[in-house]
Amino acid sequence: QVQLVESGGGLVQAGDSLRLSCAASGRTFTNTAMGWFRQAPGKEREFVSSITWIGRTTYYADSVKGRFTISRDNAKNTLYVQMNSLKPEDTAVYYCAAQPAGLLISRDPGKYVHWGRGTQVIVSS
Repeated sequence: QVQLVESGGGLVQAGDSLRLSCAASGRTFTNTAMGWFRQAPGKEREFVSSITWIGRTTYYADSVKGRFTISRDNAKNTLYVQMNSLKPEDTAVYYCAAQPAGLLISRDPGKYVHWGRGTQVIVSS
């Protein structure tokens, strides 16, 4: 059974940084693109960032480009996102997700089949 478990969320002030982690287990994640999504209260889930298995290709939402950095440690089966210069509009529940093996990296949440339960990030002004 595949499990994705996020951690690292919390309450911070605008301008602060956080690093979220996502520990994956239950199957091999070889050749599997992974991503981060977020959902703010009253809004739909939106794409944040994604990364290929090797990490050679990354995608970012325009709203986080230049502030967030996605990475992964395949030896540890762990996905990360470093979030700098946080803004109140970054407040959301952040979810880690994995695509089926072999699928092209995507920004579309419908292309992801495994999801974590999320970690809350609150950025105060």
